[in-house]
Amino acid sequence: MFIWEALQDLTLIILMVCAAVSIGVGIATEGWPKGMYDGLGIVLSIFLVVMVTATSDYKQSLQFKDLDKEKKNIIVQVTRDGYRQKISIYDLVVGDIVHLSIGDQVPADGVFISGHSLSIDESSLSGESEPVNINKQRPFLLSGTKVQDGSGKMLVTSVGMRTEWGRLMVTLSEGGEDETPLQVKLNGVATIIGKIGLAFAVLTFLVLMGRFLLQKALHSNITDWSFSDAVTILNYFAIAVTIIVVAVPEGLPLAVTLSLAFAMKKLMNAKALVRHLSACETMGSASCICTDKTGTLTTNHMVVNKIWICEKSKAIETNDSKDVFQSLIPEKVYSIFLQSIFQNTGSEVVKGKDGKVSVLGTPTETAILEFGLHLGGESAHYKESEIVKVEPFNSVKKKMSVLVSLPAGGFRAFCKGASEIVLEMCDKIIYTNGESVSLSADQRKNITDVINGFACEALRTLCLAFKDIENSSKDDDIPYSSYTLIAVLGIKDPVRPGVKDAVRTCLAAGITVRMVTGDNINTAKAIAKECGILTDDGLAIEGPDFRNKSPQEMKELIPKLQVMARSLPLDKHTLVSQLRNSFKEVVAVTGDGTNDAPALHEADIGLAMGIAGTEVAKENADVIIMDDNFSTIVNVARWGRSVYINIQKFVQFQLTVNIVALMINFVSACISGSAPLTAVQLLWVNMIMDTLGALALATEAPTDGLMKRAPVGRNANFITRTMWRNIIGQSIYQLAVLLVFTFQGKRLLKLTGSDASKILNTFIFNAFVFCQIFNEINSRDMEKINVFQDMFSNWIFIIIVVSSATFQAIMVEFLGTFAGTVPLSWELWLLSVLIGAVSLIIAVILKCIPVEPTKHTAVAKHHDGYEPLPSGPDRA
Repeated sequence: MFIWEALQDLTLIILMVCAAVSIGVGIATEGWPKGMYDGLGIVLSIFLVVMVTATSDYKQSLQFKDLDKEKKNIIVQVTRDGYRQKISIYDLVVGDIVHLSIGDQVPADGVFISGHSLSIDESSLSGESEPVNINKQRPFLLSGTKVQDGSGKMLVTSVGMRTEWGRLMVTLSEGGEDETPLQVKLNGVATIIGKIGLAFAVLTFLVLMGRFLLQKALHSNITDWSFSDAVTILNYFAIAVTIIVVAVPEGLPLAVTLSLAFAMKKLMNAKALVRHLSACETMGSASCICTDKTGTLTTNHMVVNKIWICEKSKAIETNDSKDVFQSLIPEKVYSIFLQSIFQNTGSEVVKGKDGKVSVLGTPTETAILEFGLHLGGESAHYKESEIVKVEPFNSVKKKMSVLVSLPAGGFRAFCKGASEIVLEMCDKIIYTNGESVSLSADQRKNITDVINGFACEALRTLCLAFKDIENSSKDDDIPYSSYTLIAVLGIKDPVRPGVKDAVRTCLAAGITVRMVTGDNINTAKAIAKECGILTDDGLAIEGPDFRNKSPQEMKELIPKLQVMARSLPLDKHTLVSQLRNSFKEVVAVTGDGTNDAPALHEADIGLAMGIAGTEVAKENADVIIMDDNFSTIVNVARWGRSVYINIQKFVQFQLTVNIVALMINFVSACISGSAPLTAVQLLWVNMIMDTLGALALATEAPTDGLMKRAPVGRNANFITRTMWRNIIGQSIYQLAVLLVFTFQGKRLLKLTGSDASKILNTFIFNAFVFCQIFNEINSRDMEKINVFQDMFSNWIFIIIVVSSATFQAIMVEFLGTFAGTVPLSWELWLLSVLIGAVSLIIAVILKCIPVEPTKHTAVAKHHDGYEPLPSGPDRA
């Protein structure tokens, strides 16, 4: 299929026609087999180009297939063989019991067994925007739909292509990737170069034909035409067509795709799954990262570190026994405390096949349940209290509530969540003697101080509360006020190792890092300082304050804003849109919850968390960070910059070859009436520079220097002054040397005899190819003088350079019949290589000429084009 697609190229079709006519005319004039060599040479070159293009396309398609499979791989929590376990969606079978919670994608068709307030968004299947409430009366769940609220269990009834979603997918074949912004930009460059090539090709053909007709007229045989004249005209036409083939840089889109595919594969190994090709490239231009705190900057392995209960504060040690804790508080409070832990939870305590007890659920819930288990609690103890109603945790309410029926009659509501919100709902408190007393203003202030004290120690704070209800029915809502406060928990979530260095790398690279979290402002500030995000002159603000600012006030405070705490998903969306529209920043945003989807969608690059992220968040993201680690995000930025710079290297390399190949054939055709580079030779050069050049330069790994420069602006020119300096300098040297040999070569090289012209043309072809091979080495770095640094660690590059030189030797020495070359003496071989080596020396000398006003000014200006962009803490 890929061979057939490669053969659809218009220039190749024209060349095939040329080859066929050349073989026909050749055999008629020169006989068999001599007459078919020229045409057969073109056919072989076409075959080689098609095979290399098709093979690289095929390999890429396999890579994208793997990525696509990984993209659709969802980890599902199921009960199977009596044990709750995590499995891949690909291993799901009929009869499994699937556990669903907010933000999950329903992985198969199934029937509802049990659950609370389960509502499903079926818009992807039915187009209806209203969520559907699932219960015993309406029990059917369909694959591909999303859980909008609540939780539940379902029995799988059909999987894969047998589901409604699967049947729908059979009728639609999914569309391919859209072109990335860089591909669009480069397609424009390719079109312009192609048009210039076409103009040169037509001019070359007209000049050659004009000279040919003029010569015939001068020799008075303008009416006398022979087969050999037809062959000459056909050769002129083949040269013109081949000039177009060389000029059309079909390697540009290939280089972009290769570079992106290479980066995607490397990032996949480094725990970042790129869902959209363009994200890889856009991330290189990111000037701001808005990151979550929990799980991204911190390890997401939480433990209860401190507790405040019955007006006493206690630090929790791992070796503390439950007796130590029990001695602190009355039995009645102890019982209510454990009940609030085990009944008001979205997680589950499960026993594995090995008999080990583990907790499945979110890190915060897991920490609380593990603390409950440590105190000797067990969820089985509370089975007699039936759960009547559940309000699951979400990022807007920042709390979770349940209503349970008590064995003695009546109901009890439990609530846990963000400390300020739950404290606001309380009007009583459990006193030291275990009795409930009214909450005085002094006590409220005292509790707020405790919460702030915990937060300043970088602990996440949660409050637990309860309320007894005498008369309530199952249809009533869970109450929102008059609760009794049980305890304040301080949960430690340590900062990930390496985050501080990653933040420092970002600041040095001109990328501002902002923390946007739903946590308490003091906790957020403590963690932000530890990570190096919050500086002395930086601003930390709470979501509600930010929300109430006018657009003008927002404009003034956003440049200084480094931490936003207690934020809602809508605040994150507002911040992102302000940064993009008012400040023209290229913004990357991390998100894990369903409600983060709008911000992920609004950002230039949406980064979803692979572990903590819901399926809805992942679907709206461009990149999935599989290990939820901030350092991985910095790695994505590094590779994004690498993609951009690798393609710049390739464009510099290709433009140089294009200019030299076009000019040498055009000038030579105008002056001498023949082109030194034949159609077959140009096709070979085209393959070296297009396909192999793209492969060599697109697979260069990122260097440390990439993260020491400012990001590339949205509207920065793709071809920089540095690139123009290198291209023009190289082209002038190569043209000067090759044209001198074209017109004075026989005299300089003392060539005589009947094959002097063939030897000279072979030598020019050889020198031209070696100039390109050395230019490829030079293109590895556009600014550094030492182009050999780390070259030998890139084995793909080494193989391509060595194989290009080897194939060139084979072509010159053994395939002369097809390539129009003759074997060269060792002196001429040495001179060819020497001319190439001097081109590398010239290139290094050119790099000493400064062309940018100041280093990286082209990218180091702020996006408004005026103020220069400092790095580090001064950037704000």
